[in-house]
Amino acid sequence: MKVWVFAVLAALAVGASAQSCPTTCATMKWATCDGPPCLCTLLIGNGTKQPLDCTALVPKCFLMKAEMYRARRGLSTRSIGRKQHETAIVDNDGIYDPECENDGKFKAKQCNNTNVCWCVNSAGVRRTDKGDQTLKCEKLVETNWVRLQLTHKEGPTNVNKDNLKAAIANELNSRYKLDSSLVKEIQYDPDARMIVVDVTKPKGERISDLSRMAYYMEKDVKALPLFTEQKNFTASVGGQTLMMEKIIVYYVDEEPPTMTMKHLTGGIIAVIVVVVLAVIAGLLAVIAVIAVASVFVEQARAEGGG
Repeated sequence: MKVWVFAVLAALAVGASAQSCPTTCATMKWATCDGPPCLCTLLIGNGTKQPLDCTALVPKCFLMKAEMYRARRGLSTRSIGRKQHETAIVDNDGIYDPECENDGKFKAKQCNNTNVCWCVNSAGVRRTDKGDQTLKCEKLVETNWVRLQLTHKEGPTNVNKDNLKAAIANELNSRYKLDSSLVKEIQYDPDARMIVVDVTKPKGERISDLSRMAYYMEKDVKALPLFTEQKNFTASVGGQTLMMEKIIVYYVDEEPPTMTMKHLTGGIIAVIVVVVLAVIAGLLAVIAVIAVASVFVEQARAEGGG
């Protein structure tokens, strides 16, 4: 009798455990959840399943690996592609297949499975010129400032800037679990419908990962949300809802990037060369004028003395 009761209780426990296992992962729509034991994973390579914490945003490095894997397999994915700070960099290189640490951080050196390598920041954005396999990346430089340049759709009018800052800070907190105190400043141009949001953490702080928030937000605005719930990023201000239609993310690191003119396009380099040559030509012309004037002055003095 005791054995039978124990078997029934065990079966009920297993059934309850199975029922409590989630079928979806709130922060990753491509995750697979099963059990017992309950576990949600993300496929980031052939047979490679990355365990997830579905109460937090997935590290950007794992997300990029998953996107690359899905793209190679022909699975559904949506890839996303005025610098306002002298050391700000934009992710112009697009998505690549990154090397990740076990905790989801980017490895400092990335090669995208090729012989061409570069160094990245903690957001996985290139911050050096490209080189070969011998390239040395001493450390992973932390991104401590993210500037979000947003454009909202037409409609809302007379938006109060202070209320807008509070609304965006609250949305970043509720949607991306970002500490709202990190939203330091917001600029708003109603004519251009442009909102510039500065999210900054103290140098040396390693708790907040700004790259996760920025990547999820880019997907929300540019493509399709990574969340299971397909809801886009919006901000409600004074009874008006601002729907975002464009976003550019700028990354500022604790140390300036080390990219040289190799990073510039041919057109920009050509413009720089033309400007430099024009300046040199102008200086030579000034020197020539001064020299001619000096000759005339000396001649005048000689004639006056005679």
